[in-house]
Amino acid sequence: MAHPVQEHQSRLPVAQAAVLALPASSQTQDLRPRLSAVDSLLCGAFAGAVAKTVIAPLDRTKIIFQGKISGIGPFSVQEAFRLIYCTYLKDGLLSLWRGNSATMVRVMPYAAIQFCSHEQYKKLLGGDYGSQERALPPFPRLLAGSLAGTTAATLTYPLDVVRARMAVTAKEMYSNIMHVFVRISQEEGVRTLYRGFTPTILGVIPYAGITFFTYETLKKLHAERTKRCQPYPHERLVFGACAGLIGQSASYPLDVVRRRMQTAGVTGSSYSTIVGTIREIVTKEGVVRGLYKGLSMNWLKGPVAVGISFTAFDITHDLLLKLHQMGYSIS
Repeated sequence: MAHPVQEHQSRLPVAQAAVLALPASSQTQDLRPRLSAVDSLLCGAFAGAVAKTVIAPLDRTKIIFQGKISGIGPFSVQEAFRLIYCTYLKDGLLSLWRGNSATMVRVMPYAAIQFCSHEQYKKLLGGDYGSQERALPPFPRLLAGSLAGTTAATLTYPLDVVRARMAVTAKEMYSNIMHVFVRISQEEGVRTLYRGFTPTILGVIPYAGITFFTYETLKKLHAERTKRCQPYPHERLVFGACAGLIGQSASYPLDVVRRRMQTAGVTGSSYSTIVGTIREIVTKEGVVRGLYKGLSMNWLKGPVAVGISFTAFDITHDLLLKLHQMGYSIS
């Protein structure tokens, strides 16, 4: 429950005067005050939930193509939307969000951990580089994103496997999230919950690093050019979309490998190693049609998801900050 914090209110005039007294060049740096770790977790969870819910039908369709389910032809945008339409006719509108509950169970802690740890890594690296109150230099900016993505992926990976299984199977096979965990553990072994973990981490390191680096860099350049500390919401969406487009394009082949290894137990394939999976995909389907299968779908959904995620996080972050400045505490 929100409660006033009188002591904090008495300090506001001094803090505002200090900001106004800063030289113009300093105001273009990343001077946004830091919220607590709990606040960052809440902002990240909300951002991840909103973004993934919006693009859930496209995400499910992409997983089906990546998993090479029988009866599904070669990927094309037209074929993807035909699959969405046929799924709607056969199973109803809500079927397009099948597996989204598992997605929320995974994405909310994943996004919460990723955004929160990113803030913490920025503090840590900012102190090491003497720039705790400024935008980080390029390399630590890239490193903070990679570390944040690695931390989140490591802690939430089994939930990603469950989400992938629910997305590519009929609803009769798995009734709920716990059913997936139980059946995988009993029939395939607990280690299956970590199948594809290595390509995931190898993909997350460049993806998260490039995505956060691009977004933070665009905000920094925007601040230097416009002399505004924070961009408008539509500008955040554009910056996030650019970041998502670049990051996902760079790491996409490893995403395909990860999905093949995760869904091998239900597709009848024998993908067990990264090299073996890549070799089999390239041999049977080719480089472009295999390792980049569904990339055009990612270009459609990825920038939208990342743009919404970054924008939702920043807006929620700023809202909580204003509540603190007004004398209220949420956490």
